[in-house]
Amino acid sequence: MNDPMHALANAITEKFILASPQEAAKALESLATHEILLLVAPLKAQVLVTCFNGMHASKAAAVLRRLPLKQASHIFMHLDIIQAAQLADEFSAPYRERLFSVLPESFIHMLNQAKSYPADSAGALMKTDFLAVKTDTKISQLVERLKTWPRTKLPPVCFVTAKDGSLKGAIRSSELAFYDGNALCGSVMVPCQSVSPVTGGNVLKKHLETSAMDLVPVTNEKQILVGVVSRWNLLNKEETSSFWKKWTR
Repeated sequence: MNDPMHALANAITEKFILASPQEAAKALESLATHEILLLVAPLKAQVLVTCFNGMHASKAAAVLRRLPLKQASHIFMHLDIIQAAQLADEFSAPYRERLFSVLPESFIHMLNQAKSYPADSAGALMKTDFLAVKTDTKISQLVERLKTWPRTKLPPVCFVTAKDGSLKGAIRSSELAFYDGNALCGSVMVPCQSVSPVTGGNVLKKHLETSAMDLVPVTNEKQILVGVVSRWNLLNKEETSSFWKKWTR
């Protein structure tokens, strides 16, 4: 590895990416695709999502399609919906067909609808990088899953779904220590109200003002959990809206 690459290898760490995602993405974009692959290979999946969210779509697509399909599909499904839709446009038709063949129909449908979401809607603002477990998952298993997440990205809320992915409830991450490890998530979850992707910003704001949780789940017409909107997303909606309008212009 040459000196510049060696220096970048020491700089592109999990801590740096999570603290300065835009700076990390800019550094990676200056490299050839094979060099980026070498640098991101040791990173956790959640950190890779942060990397690809901040990169230009064409460069992110070039790197993503060179990853193993299972890894690529996981990252793709957890990207911001705006970024995922842009990457889908960058893929060649054969690769897009191959990737879509392993993705849930609900996600593909959401991706196809992405450009039609109003700029300040839940669909445009939501993140798909959330944690969800099934009702029959043990608390101890949920805790083990949380251990794989970067500490700075630990979700404040873990959502609970049925086997078909429909939303059933939620568990605060901070309360997990109070539950028996053998208890099922479905038995300790609390109900939570969801919104649809077309829900407007004003309604979202009111929802968050009255909600006890920092994350609002977004569900489709079949009540399948497809994303979440956080208070931070809503506070930064003006920046997101301007980017969205520029892209769909």
